Amino acid sequence: MNKISLLTKDIENKIKKIVDLQSQLKKENNHLIQEVHDLKKIVENQNVIIENLEKKLKILKIVKTLEKGKDNQQAKLKINELVREIDKCIALLNN
Repeated sequence: MNKISLLTKDIENKIKKIVDLQSQLKKENNHLIQEVHDLKKIVENQNVIIENLEKKLKILKIVKTLEKGKDNQQAKLKINELVREIDKCIALLNN
């Protein structure tokens, strides 16, 4: 009978360890899920910043082209491109 009692206690201890490990892993998993969520927000914000910077860069290129007085044709093409993009945005907003 003593042997069965020892085996039972051993099994109980192992089950307790497994339950503790499961609890610990759940906490870690929740932490990692939150971290992923936070990182996705950061990436989203960075993408918005990149888009804004790219738009500013386009504008700066146009301004520099106009300031030089050279390549007026290229400046006109860039302006027309921007106007088309604006028209597309307005069309999307109207839908």
